[in-house]
Amino acid sequence: MSADPNCDVAHGSAAHAGTPDRLLVAVFASPVAAMLARYGTDLGFRTVLVEPGTATVDVPADLRVQSFGELVGELAAGTADVVVTDHHREELGELLRDALAAPTRWIGLMGNPRHEGPHVAALTALGVPAAQIERVHRPIGLDIGSRTPAEIAISTLAGLLADRNGRAGGFAHGR
Repeated sequence: MSADPNCDVAHGSAAHAGTPDRLLVAVFASPVAAMLARYGTDLGFRTVLVEPGTATVDVPADLRVQSFGELVGELAAGTADVVVTDHHREELGELLRDALAAPTRWIGLMGNPRHEGPHVAALTALGVPAAQIERVHRPIGLDIGSRTPAEIAISTLAGLLADRNGRAGGFAHGR
């Protein structure tokens, strides 16, 4: 065994399992949500999918709930990272409002940073204060030119890992 813990991890003798106190909540069933659930679990996050409709992606049933109300106990610790994977859903405003009302640690929304996110109008119409709306990060993930669901999930998780490990990681903090 080496004196360098990073070397030990590379050789498989002291693998770090992550921090099970961090909850990764993917919102809306999508190919990106499926990748977040798969890779997030491998990276030591407890993962769950919030889907108010019918889940059409391969996410185990025991990891799915229909609302943030079903996660009250899980969210109480304030260690949840929420990633909204579809900004075209009509439930967007209500689910983001509920995520903002819970003691979530971080909330991000996929979308093109060159256009105002539809979440702004949806949350404003629901009476959510501007200071709360500003808590929603957009774009999400590290800027690595992601195009596929797997790449988007990896860039998002890389940013969350950097944050979990106290590193800047190159997150773009746009809204």
